[in-house]
Amino acid sequence: MFLLDRRHLLTVLGAGLLTAPFLTTPTRRAFAAGDFAQRLAVAEQSGKVNGLDALLVNRGGKTLFEHYGRGQYEDISRNDGGITSFGPEVLHDLRSVSKSVVGLAYGIALAQGKVPPPEAKLYEQFPDYADLAQQPGRDKITIAHVLSMTMGLEWDELTVPYGSDLRNSEIAMEAAPDRFRFILGLPIVGEPGVKWTYCGAATAILGRLIAKGTGERLPAYARRVLFDPMGFGPSEWAVSADGEPRAASGCRLLPRDMLKLGQLALAGGVWQGKQIVPADWVKRITTPVVHIGGPRSYGYHWYIYDDMVDGRRQYWFGGIGWGGQKLYVFPGLDLVVAMNCGNYRKPGIEQNRVNLAVLSEVVFPALG
Repeated sequence: MFLLDRRHLLTVLGAGLLTAPFLTTPTRRAFAAGDFAQRLAVAEQSGKVNGLDALLVNRGGKTLFEHYGRGQYEDISRNDGGITSFGPEVLHDLRSVSKSVVGLAYGIALAQGKVPPPEAKLYEQFPDYADLAQQPGRDKITIAHVLSMTMGLEWDELTVPYGSDLRNSEIAMEAAPDRFRFILGLPIVGEPGVKWTYCGAATAILGRLIAKGTGERLPAYARRVLFDPMGFGPSEWAVSADGEPRAASGCRLLPRDMLKLGQLALAGGVWQGKQIVPADWVKRITTPVVHIGGPRSYGYHWYIYDDMVDGRRQYWFGGIGWGGQKLYVFPGLDLVVAMNCGNYRKPGIEQNRVNLAVLSEVVFPALG
């Protein structure tokens, strides 16, 4: 079931969000606008919301609601698995929201001239693998294709469960004696730039390019140029057996700091009057590059959703991670919602259902 659940998650992520009328004003209100806590309590009691570890709602730069739950503690690198009370000082896995963090860090490094621009050829950045670069078709792949996950290489981490099965491309990459030779040697199965394929290898490449260009490992660089300038608390980044940071899924942040990333993107890369990420890069990473399906598109390591709801155009961009990690940015509403959940072992559709219930039953009704 897990393989189907995960595949379904990535094919329906947010689809229900933009087809459900959660942005309409309820005809009957049980609570006053702004009463997030009571609405959440009712949603949890009814079973519509479960596994919610943290929820933060910020509008117009003001945090309107902050909630922490109690549940299973999960660390992707250690899998502690105990029960804990979450709070503002408890780190939480971002899982694949980590990809969006890397997307921001890459833009900072690009502005510093430390990493290749999107139009640069991918294989020219890895001279140690010149033998692979000579194979037909590989010269067409650019950094832009890496950023948008449209490299056209054979990759599948969705239809085979994570674990020890080497048919899962992510697991095979982790087991490879040289992960970058493994990635760069993958068979070409499509024209670059045409089809989006969910691919942790793309983020691994970006992490490696940041390290090569800056002389700092990805976690240290992100800390120095992104986290510290924004006043983040402690952070962690899981490391694989070969010493490479798990760029695609290993970042752990405090929930308030995850929220800050959404505020940063909403403000065009500005934090407290200082330009942390270039504005043109924030616009670029949150602009659709490839259509995924339905209202869903992908930019440079950020998801974009755009649809008509009750005759009104609704648009958001953000990051999505396994277990129910969601960072939503609604520019038209000046709204950022950060959500951490511990639903790692629940079906993907169930994870998404909880996320949608938090929005439809709690957040938007409470906004009034």
